[in-house]
Amino acid sequence: MALNNETPTVETGAVSGALPKAEGKANSRRNNVAGAVPRNDAVGKNAPGAKPAPAAETKASIVLKKLKSPKGVTIEALMEATGWQAHSVRGFLSAVVKKKLGLSLVSETGKNGVRQYRIDNGGKGK
Repeated sequence: MALNNETPTVETGAVSGALPKAEGKANSRRNNVAGAVPRNDAVGKNAPGAKPAPAAETKASIVLKKLKSPKGVTIEALMEATGWQAHSVRGFLSAVVKKKLGLSLVSETGKNGVRQYRIDNGGKGK
């Protein structure tokens, strides 16, 4: 309550009761705006004439390569190559190889009792 008869003044452009900004500390949300260039981005990395980095081999491509071998491959070999668990390998074989890619997946049990999976002649069809 004012002791004198003066009317309170309102400053334009400032919010009454606003806290002052902290100096020296960066606001992490403010620095993560879309389109901002990261500070550790190498200059000239995407320069014209620069050779693109070779694409790393994906786990899916590893599995497909092994399935194309004439002898086929076991679940255990695919688990070792990809780091996946057995149910993940079987899910990939069913969902991706058979359904999404439409490849003919053959499952055979050899004389040693070990099941081998292979893509039949690399052909499509069910």
